[in-house]
Amino acid sequence: MEKLSALLVQEPVSLIGVEEQVQWIQRELRGIVIRHRFTEEAIDVAYDVEEFIDCLILTSASQARSGRSLEDVISSDDDQLHKKLEWIMSKIRALPPPAIQYSMSARAPITEIDWLRLSSALDQNMANTIVSPVIEKVTALLAQGALPPRVKKSASRVQDKFRLMNGFLKDLESVELNDRGMAWMEELCHVSLSTVDVIDQFMKSRQQVKGSWVGSLGRDVLDFGHLISQHKLAKKLDHIYAKILGLSIRRPEEAHGNSTQRTVPRNTSPIPDPTQEPDIISFGDDVHAIMTRLLSDDTSFSTISIVGMPGIGKTTLAKLIYNNEAVVDHFPFRAWTSATDWDELFKDLMGQHIDYKAPRSWKTEERMRQKLNAFLKGKRYLIVLEDASRVNFLNELVRTLPDASNGSKMILTARSMRLPSKLQRASVHHAVQLRGDDESWALFTHSLKVNISQELVKLRREIVRRCGGLPVAIVKLADVLSQKDATIEEWSSALQQLNQEQQQLWSYTLSRINEDLPLYMQRCLFYFSLFPQDFEIPARRLTVLWVAEGLVQAEDENETPEDVADRYLITLIGKGMVRVTKNKLNGNVKSCLLPDALRRYWSSKALQATFLQVGTNTKSESSLGTGMIRRLTDHLDKGDVSFDHIHGDHKTISASVQPLYREVVSFLSFDTQEGSKPGEDIGNFLHRCISSSCLLLLRVLDLENVFKPKFPEALGKLTRLRYLGLRSTFLDVLPSFVNKLQSLQALDVKHTNITTLPSPIWNMQQLRQLYLNERCHSKVMPQPSVGSSSTLRVLVGLFVDEETPVTDGLDQFINLRKLGLTCHLPSSQQEAVVEWVQKLNNLESLRLKSIDEENQFWDLDLKPLAHHVNLSCLYLLGRLKNPSVGSEFPHSLIELTLSGSELEEDPMQTLDKLPNLKVLRFLANSYLGKNMGCSSGGFPQLQVLKLWKLEQLEEWNVDEGALQALWDLDIRSCKRLKMLPEALRHKARLKLKLTDMCSQFASWKEDH
Repeated sequence: MEKLSALLVQEPVSLIGVEEQVQWIQRELRGIVIRHRFTEEAIDVAYDVEEFIDCLILTSASQARSGRSLEDVISSDDDQLHKKLEWIMSKIRALPPPAIQYSMSARAPITEIDWLRLSSALDQNMANTIVSPVIEKVTALLAQGALPPRVKKSASRVQDKFRLMNGFLKDLESVELNDRGMAWMEELCHVSLSTVDVIDQFMKSRQQVKGSWVGSLGRDVLDFGHLISQHKLAKKLDHIYAKILGLSIRRPEEAHGNSTQRTVPRNTSPIPDPTQEPDIISFGDDVHAIMTRLLSDDTSFSTISIVGMPGIGKTTLAKLIYNNEAVVDHFPFRAWTSATDWDELFKDLMGQHIDYKAPRSWKTEERMRQKLNAFLKGKRYLIVLEDASRVNFLNELVRTLPDASNGSKMILTARSMRLPSKLQRASVHHAVQLRGDDESWALFTHSLKVNISQELVKLRREIVRRCGGLPVAIVKLADVLSQKDATIEEWSSALQQLNQEQQQLWSYTLSRINEDLPLYMQRCLFYFSLFPQDFEIPARRLTVLWVAEGLVQAEDENETPEDVADRYLITLIGKGMVRVTKNKLNGNVKSCLLPDALRRYWSSKALQATFLQVGTNTKSESSLGTGMIRRLTDHLDKGDVSFDHIHGDHKTISASVQPLYREVVSFLSFDTQEGSKPGEDIGNFLHRCISSSCLLLLRVLDLENVFKPKFPEALGKLTRLRYLGLRSTFLDVLPSFVNKLQSLQALDVKHTNITTLPSPIWNMQQLRQLYLNERCHSKVMPQPSVGSSSTLRVLVGLFVDEETPVTDGLDQFINLRKLGLTCHLPSSQQEAVVEWVQKLNNLESLRLKSIDEENQFWDLDLKPLAHHVNLSCLYLLGRLKNPSVGSEFPHSLIELTLSGSELEEDPMQTLDKLPNLKVLRFLANSYLGKNMGCSSGGFPQLQVLKLWKLEQLEEWNVDEGALQALWDLDIRSCKRLKMLPEALRHKARLKLKLTDMCSQFASWKEDH
């Protein structure tokens, strides 16, 4: 409408002869807008009008150089113009009449559905993941200009259709999708990825044409090729539009009020509490973690939120803590309540300590709050609020409690926690996780009321698998089996009979989980199914795969997709869905997995949604309807349909098999066999597929731990590849085709033998993460380009020597968040590195090593880092030439490692004031002094301390009140240190490791 009106106003003379037709079209379009007749046919007419105007203006612009006006253009092509307008008018006349508007009561509008209680940001995530990338890419395409009207029309139609999907997808978050609905969602995700890929490939080819220099004849050839490329783009976009149109017609009925919203199924019932008393056998670490916070010297009021799925033991854990003798002694006033209204709360909190009966005059909420505040004032109290699900009620309670600053605490238990704003900073979330196999077996044997024979131990795996790490299921099973004869036949029979009851326990748990698990997080959980059972997945590997596949989308410009992926993982861990198998010393997640019971559940969901495909045989593949694989994994399973294709001796991929691999977006291999065969099999399979036009849509190629994979030259055709994972492959050379992978976002060649990076790698416009192997002194070849300077966030393992371009080279990468360098530079040339580091204001992790020709530590020139307010992890190896560096660290530091620093002043006197420091390592020759001291109140958060090879250290003093949070102390090869500080000798639950110490120290340890 806007374009048509502008044409009538600005070029009235030029429309002589067709003005009546144009005005008629304008009136009809205005009528369509007024009557809200936004049918597919009406929208299509609007696109035709826009295309007509664009053609008119574009033709005028191209003729303007020859002195011809828009009027001349129209006059010269009058018949064709009339025909075009008549054709548009005929389409308008053929539009169906407006639909009769029925009463809204005939069908419940989507807004009346009882939505999940999610924050607005979370509500938008599924829509953002699918719609936002398309909108951004089409917007970028249209902004380039000089596009033919047909391409603009095709792109605009696709963009508008995705925009219309946006609201529907938000609504879909609030309902439980059936298998068909999940498959529909997965197909929509694939169409979104295809749209982004198609436009991305066109824009890149267009950019290459612009950047190339050719003669006039070559330019004509390029222009002709570009016209063909535009024609192909329009056809592909029209094909995508047809797909999205079909998906719109087949939208899931769940979001139209025809299906139930997310609720607990009727055939499930709440999980009963275990009949036996709670025992610390399965909660030792949890109890210690919470007790440490409860009994700390921190006098401020704070809350500890115990969160986790139903049946995981939140209440049991809270009871263990509430009744602990140390807690009873520490808190003169304790109260336990599960009330959700003031009357019950008042009775619980006061009635447990006095003979209480509230007079009628206290019955108003305000009066009760006043009385409770007065009663608690001056007392150090501990309140446990069970099942704290009502945020408003919790908010009122927090406002009522006196702010005594005497160390009072509150413990909350809930499936998921949403705290009042007042508590968000003064709260710690403790996620209770599913028990591991060893923990599950320990709890089971402890809960048995009979002795277990060695023969019955054979059933351990089956028992642990059935319980899935859920404490209530473990205790329930132990209770039932205790009443059976202790024979393998009787127990095996009982296990078969109990199968349905165990499924009901899990059915209830999983249904409650699904209540508040958004669709976008379900897709992240699907991804765990790609990994082998019991495989401990590195957190960095999982999140980079999520990002590469587009499962996460940054919600604003201040965060990266990697930030979002990390947040998703922490959320899933917090819900008890994902189990952490290893933590880093600083508390970050190192590896994780899905417990067996949950893995089976989410694998079946992923298959139903066609996120995964059945891989047992070709027939089962075809039964899916799509007849293709989108995520290919090699688990060395001979029953898998792809096993023979990958590991067989085929020369080519047969025509009947090719459709299976046409739309693969991810390929992960777990062939970790020794020898050359795994690498050769991978190379041959990739060559056969790519030669048959398969795997060309690949976004992820993850070959981590596959020994020396062979790469065909054709791999350079994988121009959509975003992640290339070659970690621990021991490759000797980075393949030459890597410079063609212009969509690459992450390249990981850590733990390989690659020593040289080709210079084209710096031309990758989208490269965000680059992991190299510092042990092999991976070097950068000549001058980096400015192309990737704005996108690179991680650069780890790079070797810097005199030939490395730092000034006007590496120092262009100013947005780095993680940097790891090994420098072999004379002091005079370190200045460039120093200045570069100073400019990295977003730095979160810094690892700097300075070595000589013999790989021994060397001078390390550095300026104070106090202004790096985001820096949380710092590793420095080398002789610090500037002593002030050791005393001016940022307060944001969580982990600090010093090696070879040769500090002469006691660093403890300044480091103990870092409020967030949790891990501190003093390695060889980091400190040359004889005495070291920790003052009272120092290191309030320090949990891990390592003192290695401090050869001059003779005395270490620790005042009372210092190192209150310390639980891991490792002293190694400090041979002049004779005794552990008095304040640490009797510290409860201190994990002490002593290695290569003097005989006096060793004898003291034996006595204690």
